[in-house]
Amino acid sequence: MRRSLILLCLLASYTATPGTSPRRAETFGNWSTPFPVASLNTDSNDMYAVLSKDELTVYFTSDRQGTIGMEDLWYATRDSADAAWGPAQNMSGINSVATDSLPMLSYDEHVMFFQSTRAEGCGKGDIWMTRRRDKRSQDWEVPIKLGCDTVNTGANETAPAFFENPGTAEVTLYFGSDRTGGLGDYDVYASVVGEDGYFGPGLLVSEFSSPKRDTRIFIRKDGLEAFITSSRDTGQGLIDIWTSTRETLSDPWPPAPIDVPSPINSKCDDGSPSLSRDGTTLYFFSNRTAGLECGNRDIWYATREKIKQENAIEGMVNTFSQMVARLTGNH
Repeated sequence: MRRSLILLCLLASYTATPGTSPRRAETFGNWSTPFPVASLNTDSNDMYAVLSKDELTVYFTSDRQGTIGMEDLWYATRDSADAAWGPAQNMSGINSVATDSLPMLSYDEHVMFFQSTRAEGCGKGDIWMTRRRDKRSQDWEVPIKLGCDTVNTGANETAPAFFENPGTAEVTLYFGSDRTGGLGDYDVYASVVGEDGYFGPGLLVSEFSSPKRDTRIFIRKDGLEAFITSSRDTGQGLIDIWTSTRETLSDPWPPAPIDVPSPINSKCDDGSPSLSRDGTTLYFFSNRTAGLECGNRDIWYATREKIKQENAIEGMVNTFSQMVARLTGNH
């Protein structure tokens, strides 16, 4: 009888322990020391990198030699995730004589969003998009701008960020804007795709915005971690990468993000964060140099380990089984 009561108490303790649900939630370790991506960087400004799902193609912005306008969209490929990037190629089919920058892919990789200051826009700078039929090709269609007075306005819209809610499949395009009605310099706005398939009006996201400059964000695919580019107070440099996390998709984001610790941020500018699809690699720009001074922008990356929740659960189950075996004499 006594053994039965002990087993019941142990079982109750185990099942009541927070985090023992068999859901596939994941946690991550600390970020490694960042490294510059030598095979992508030049003496010019190289920045705003985003990876394809298989991590074999990278899209980025540069004003290097061969650029058509002020800044252009470029891409590079590699044979494996551990290999160096091959020569960068200018995306001449969609670049203009103005600035074309800040690429972002949809999850299916058939659509690319980017910012452009070309004359055919709605304002000083606008969000544009281009499509391709085959995600393995670089045959992109002629770009079109997103709607004026919804996503784009007479102000400057920049830094698109795509997010598809894994619970509802709702698609949201985040972006930065200096339009009137915000909290400060640039603020983060969100435009949701409606039932008609069009992006709705951009609404201020106060949780990601401040009286200072807030622009490029990136939300992890599971919707539980966000990174924000911001010049808000208490940062380590003029521009820093900040982060917010939440426990579930139904939870609101915290009222304010926290500054990502050194060595991700530095006394120089660090921004435009983007994650690999599995959340273990962070690409960002920094204008830090080997001499710890601030120069041109380069592409950097850092890594972290993924710790699956089910590994912790498995360890608890094994421990519980061993305790049961000792109590029942089955060992």
